[in-house]
Amino acid sequence: MSYTSRITGMGYYVPENVVTNNDLSKMMDTSDEWIQERTGIVERRWVVPGDGNTTSTMGVKAAKMAIENAGITKDDIDFIVFATLSPDYYFPGPGVQVQRDLGIKEVGALDVRNQCSGFVYALSVADQYVKSGMYKNVLVIGSELHSGGLDKTTRGRGVTVIFGDGAGAAIVSRSNDEKRGILSTHLHSQGEHAEELALIGPATTHWVDKLIEENDPENTSYYPYMNGNFVFKHAVTRFEEVIMEALEANSLKPENIDLLVPHQANLRISQFIMKKMQLDPSRVYNNIMRYGNTTAASIPIAFTEAINEGKVKEGDLVCLAAFGSGFTWASALMRW
Repeated sequence: MSYTSRITGMGYYVPENVVTNNDLSKMMDTSDEWIQERTGIVERRWVVPGDGNTTSTMGVKAAKMAIENAGITKDDIDFIVFATLSPDYYFPGPGVQVQRDLGIKEVGALDVRNQCSGFVYALSVADQYVKSGMYKNVLVIGSELHSGGLDKTTRGRGVTVIFGDGAGAAIVSRSNDEKRGILSTHLHSQGEHAEELALIGPATTHWVDKLIEENDPENTSYYPYMNGNFVFKHAVTRFEEVIMEALEANSLKPENIDLLVPHQANLRISQFIMKKMQLDPSRVYNNIMRYGNTTAASIPIAFTEAINEGKVKEGDLVCLAAFGSGFTWASALMRW
C-alpha cells in the first residue's frame, strides 16, 4: 500500500526578550538604518542567560504546540527529526533530549546538521519515512540558539545583527488523501564553498584546549564567519533554481504558488526572488523583520505564523525553500 504524507500540525516558540537594532547600536558601531537597509531586520529575540531557554527546551515548547494543533498526543509520535546548528551539547544531539523531556516512548531520534536548510532536509526525511509506511507521525523540529555564540562587538556586526533565537516544529503524518500533502522535496549541496559561511572552531581540528592555550584575542575562529556578498549571489540563484525544480517536478508554474515561505536569511534575498519570479507580495511570507535569521527554525516559525494569520487555506499550493551554509539548499512543495 502506498501512503501520502502531510503536515497536520505546526508550532513555534521565540524567547520573550526583544533586542532591537537600537539596542545593538549600544554594543557596536551600527544603527537601525544600517541594519534595515542591508537586511530588513528591525528586531530579533535573544535568550537571557538563566531564563531556562536552550535549543532543546525551545524545541520542546514548539513541539507541544505542534502536537496539540495536530490533534494527537505525544504517545502517537513514533520518530523525531531535530534540525539545528546550535545543539545544547557537542554530543548527544537534541533529538534525544526532546524524547526525554516530552516523555515520549523510546522512539528513534535523528539529528540533522544542515544549518539554514535544516528544516527542509528534516521534513524530507520525515516525508520519506511516512510515505514508505515505516512511521505514522514524525515530529520535525528546527531550533536555534545563536545569541550565546555571536561576536557582539563592531568586529562581528556583519553577522551578529542578522541572527536570532527561536524554534519551530511540525507533525508529519500518514494520509490516504492523494489530493493533499507533501508533493515532493528537493535537496542539494555544493561543499566547495563550505568555508564561505562557517564556524571553524572549536572543533575536533581546533579543540577548546588549543584555543585556551593560544590565548589569542584576535582569533575569531570560534565566531561565525560569512562572506556576505558571495553568499548573497549564490543564494538568489539557488533559491530560484530549487523552487523551479519543485514546480517542474509537479508540472506547475510560479503563478500556481499560493504561498512561498522562504528561509528568512535576508529580506533583500526574498524581495529579489519575489521580483524575479513575479510573485505578488501577498504570496510570499516574511517575518525576518521581527525575528532575524533563526536558521533551521526560520521556516517553521514563519509557516506557523502564516497559518495562524489565515494566509494558508485548504487546497493552497505552498512552497518552502532554503539556502545556507554548506552550501546546501532545498525546497518542499505541498498541497495544503
